[in-house]
Formats: sequence, C-alpha cells, structure tokens
Amino acid sequence: MTDEHDRPAPYREPRQARSAATLARVLQAAEDIASSAGLDEMTITGVADRAGVSVGTIYRRFEDKDQLVNALTERMLDRREEYVAERLSEAEPSLSGVMDAYAHALLESFADSSGLFPQLLRARGTKPPDRGARTITEIHRLLLEAAAPYVDQIRRSDPSAALDTAARAVLGACFHNSVRPDPATGVAQRRYADELSDMAIAYLQTPDRRGPDRT
Repeated sequence: MTDEHDRPAPYREPRQARSAATLARVLQAAEDIASSAGLDEMTITGVADRAGVSVGTIYRRFEDKDQLVNALTERMLDRREEYVAERLSEAEPSLSGVMDAYAHALLESFADSSGLFPQLLRARGTKPPDRGARTITEIHRLLLEAAAPYVDQIRRSDPSAALDTAARAVLGACFHNSVRPDPATGVAQRRYADELSDMAIAYLQTPDRRGPDRT
C-alpha cells in the first residue's frame, strides 16, 4: 500500500458558489501562465495578479505552489476523463467507430494546453502517480464499456486481452506524441489519430498467428 505520508495534502475545497468561481479563476490563471511561460515560471503572486485576487486568497486555499500544481493536475485529469467519455458516447456504433473516437479523443486530450500536461506529470516527480493511474484506469473502463457491444467483431482468440493491448498501444502512442519536441498538430494530428485507429482495428480483426511453437 502507498504510504499516506507520501500523498500530496488535499487543498481546501470550496463550499460556496462564489468560492468555487474564485477557485476556477485561480486554476485557469495558473494554467494560462504555466502553458505560456512554463511551470517553473508560475508563481503564487503571478497567479494572483492574473486571477484578480489577493495572494492571501490563494494561500487560504493552498498551502504552497506544490499544492496548487497538484490541484491543476487534478483539474486537467478530470477534464480528460470527461472528454474521452463524451467522445466515446458519440462514437459511431461499431468497433471501428469506438476505436476511432478513442484515438482522436486521447490525442486531442494529450495535445491540450501546449504540452502543459507532460510538465505536470514531471512536476509530480517521485510522488505516487495514484491520480494519473486512476485516470488511465477510468479511460480504459470507458473504452471497454463502449466496445462491449462489438466484442464479437474481434477475431483474436482472447478478445478482452486483445482490446487491452490495443487500448494500451493507442494510449502510449498518444502520450509519446505529447512529449515529442515536434508533436503532430492540426491536420497531421487528425491523420495520426486515424492511423492509430486503423492499426488497432487491423490488429483486433486479424486472427492470432499460428506456428510450430504456438498453440
């Protein structure tokens, strides 16, 4: 089990609508600064100035910059889960439609905020990646749920394992694209998502290889 002392301390959640609106403004200001100038250049004072609040207002919610970064990470991971869920709910009703929606949603999601997401993951350093792991688990669950009606279209001997492999491969490719110095964007990004989807479908609909050393 993870040592409780290693977990980042939770920030104080707002209880009133006005406080929630202020928190949203603070987090948006933090994201804007980190996206344009980099996470290292983001300061509590700078965030307060951009959000139009006092430094004290931020410190009443967050103990320090690390806690603000944790909150920003939570916000971006929540958005990714919601976006993938939305895209999968709108997918064409077929296995290829689901995989296409999954690939496009992930690639667009990772490409969000000009590479800020990889910065946030690196900023967490050696802290347990519990929240990131939960997001990956949730995105995986959403895909399995969306693909469930079309499992009979998978021609591998173990459809569940094959779908897991395809999901991991697409996820890894999308993350790799986000940390490249020259990530695919615009038309190139959409073409890349199409290629990832095509590869996943080709794998899922190709029977297992059989040879003298395989059963």
